[in-house]
Amino acid sequence: MLSRVLFAFAILVPTLQADDVFDPKSKLKVEAEKGVAGEGPAWHPELGILTSGNGHINRLSNDGKSTVYRKDAGTNGLLFDANGNLLACESDLRRVTRTSPDGKLTVLAGTYGGKKFNQPNDITVDSTGRIYFSDPCYGDRSKLEIRDESGKTVEGVYRIDPDGKVTRVIGREVERANGVLVSADDKFLFVADNNNDAKGSARKLYRFDLKQDGSVDLKSQKLLYDWGDGRGPDGLKQDVKGRLYVAGGLNKPNPPFEPAEDKKGGIYVFEPDGKFLTFLGVPTDEVTNCAFGGVDRKTLYITGGGVLYSIRTTTAGRLVDPK
Repeated sequence: MLSRVLFAFAILVPTLQADDVFDPKSKLKVEAEKGVAGEGPAWHPELGILTSGNGHINRLSNDGKSTVYRKDAGTNGLLFDANGNLLACESDLRRVTRTSPDGKLTVLAGTYGGKKFNQPNDITVDSTGRIYFSDPCYGDRSKLEIRDESGKTVEGVYRIDPDGKVTRVIGREVERANGVLVSADDKFLFVADNNNDAKGSARKLYRFDLKQDGSVDLKSQKLLYDWGDGRGPDGLKQDVKGRLYVAGGLNKPNPPFEPAEDKKGGIYVFEPDGKFLTFLGVPTDEVTNCAFGGVDRKTLYITGGGVLYSIRTTTAGRLVDPK
């Protein structure tokens, strides 16, 4: 049934794909069925692709075998660092962890100012090994502990330094930080601001200047794209040309908070300055994230509606290659 949906969807949006971004000979392919790939994903040259789904971290090996990699992990965003450690936003336990190649798990951040994080969501690193993660809350908001000086909730972005110090780098400059990405040259921090359960709230992609010390120039905040009244941006990645691949949109309206139909679900591709390039439709809502992988780094893995998809690109993605 899913293959029929894919075929029908491809007929509806063929003109939206640009040959210089997505390989014209490649079609959207289902790698794993619904449930195992709600979020993540993260690619490793030996392990294959890891995803968050059904409460676990799931693994699709390079030979196509699907298994549970870590049971009951309760994760969202995943990323391998340069040392082959798996960095994870454990949204259920409200913490950020690092798992070494030998399986040792270390909690990197669990509280800020003595208060538990909201729901760590997405994660990125810079060239020095500093970790940045978003901390929104979707669903029950009665558990929120972190607030600003005026008592308002904060759903911002934090940095973990190599010595373990945790610093908030973005606060109420955004409504609800979701996807985060540091550019290859460490000059920019891209932040998806997606407050999707309030009418008229943010569904925007921002770019901030990143300083050498890892702090953010908050006055540099630049709006790159606005999804209006539809579903906003989620996870994002970058290719070696600097182009942004952003998961977002919905294929059918979700009133009253997301009534618009003009921003379909899929991968939106932009130049680093926000110029829109092209769109790849993905048929299952919600499209949550993406990651490059494969031997040549030209396979884009996409999580949408719990399904893991892949498609070939013409340009290699930028990865933090595990040693």
